[in-house]
Amino acid sequence: MVDVTGRDITVRTAQTSAKVNLSAHVVDLLRDGTTPKGDVLSTARIAGIMAAKKTSELIPLCHPIAINKIALELKIVDSGVAISAEVITSDRTGVEMEALTAVSVAGLTIIDMVKALDPQASITDIRMDSKSGGKNGDWKRA
Repeated sequence: MVDVTGRDITVRTAQTSAKVNLSAHVVDLLRDGTTPKGDVLSTARIAGIMAAKKTSELIPLCHPIAINKIALELKIVDSGVAISAEVITSDRTGVEMEALTAVSVAGLTIIDMVKALDPQASITDIRMDSKSGGKNGDWKRA
């Protein structure tokens, strides 16, 4: 692991997003709240939050970080579900991986809950949207 001992403790944020592409039939079921496995979006939100907290156990050489905030938004759109996450810490290293893990696992959870209805469901566009804090300063996707 990289030694971060000499770094300043600063407020660091990361915003990420992902898309889950679903059939029109599954999108209709999500909108109606009638999927056989229950409340897909609430389950995916909790899974994403839990995953962000476990990131250092999943990704080798990733520092364990005290996370101050994890917010996940899951929005039903015509093509499926748009997922976004914001993670905030006051620490010596950033929370990019935690935010990326949150949207990834939320997407995987959606697919797990609808795979019997839509075997072609897919996760796309997992990406960093912005980050702030740390020695490299702020960054935002253009």
